Amino acid sequence: MNIIIITGASSGLGQEFALQIDTAFSNIDEIWLIARRKERMQELARVMEHKTRIIPMDVTNEYAMDDFEDLLENADATVRMLINCAGYGLMGAFDDLAIEEQLGMLTTNCEGLTKLTYLCLPYMRRNSRIIQLASSAAFLPQPGFAMYAASKSYVLSFSRALGEELRAYGVYVTAVCPGPVDTEFFEIAEQEGHTLGVKKYTMVSPDRVVEKALRDSYLRKPVSVCSLPMKAFHTITKLVPHGMLLHAMRHMK
Repeated sequence: MNIIIITGASSGLGQEFALQIDTAFSNIDEIWLIARRKERMQELARVMEHKTRIIPMDVTNEYAMDDFEDLLENADATVRMLINCAGYGLMGAFDDLAIEEQLGMLTTNCEGLTKLTYLCLPYMRRNSRIIQLASSAAFLPQPGFAMYAASKSYVLSFSRALGEELRAYGVYVTAVCPGPVDTEFFEIAEQEGHTLGVKKYTMVSPDRVVEKALRDSYLRKPVSVCSLPMKAFHTITKLVPHGMLLHAMRHMK
């Protein structure tokens, strides 16, 4: 049985991946939707053509992960694509935000993604794909968004290295690094702080990010960056010393 697994499937980019994959892929037997909000996934499944399996779970819950591992083993499944979208961000100064919330963000964005990837790898075969949701925040340290940017830097670095390890086996990894996306993300992220106003002018729609990510995954690209402003930002962060860029950002507030 060929399956696609999508985490964070109850909203935002995870939901958009599910909708686009549902129309674009014909050789998939089931799409597994993973998120904490079961009702939202049930609503999504009702408009999808593919058979879906709804798995309401928190990727930070150790016991839920053990159950998921058992499910994979018993399902006789081949994971053709894993899409890790589960994650969130919090804006604000490091010492102003509750440490429990920040550590929870690290656990979700890094630990959960890493363990789910590890559990799925034995069930992949040649030409399987892994798509990891990083962020353009991974390109440069982000004062006022420090822990989130650091977590996404981990995702980007991990994905690039993993892609090189798996290339010989025909499994391809793409790290998706969008800028601001028009989703529920900012409703959570901006509870204690606010992003630079200029970032809002570079906001793109979820369908555009997902369409680019799927195309780049098909082309075996290690990194997917959507929109010209974010591509320019990516190039600048590779050419200009980060100290100079951080100095410039300080004066943009």
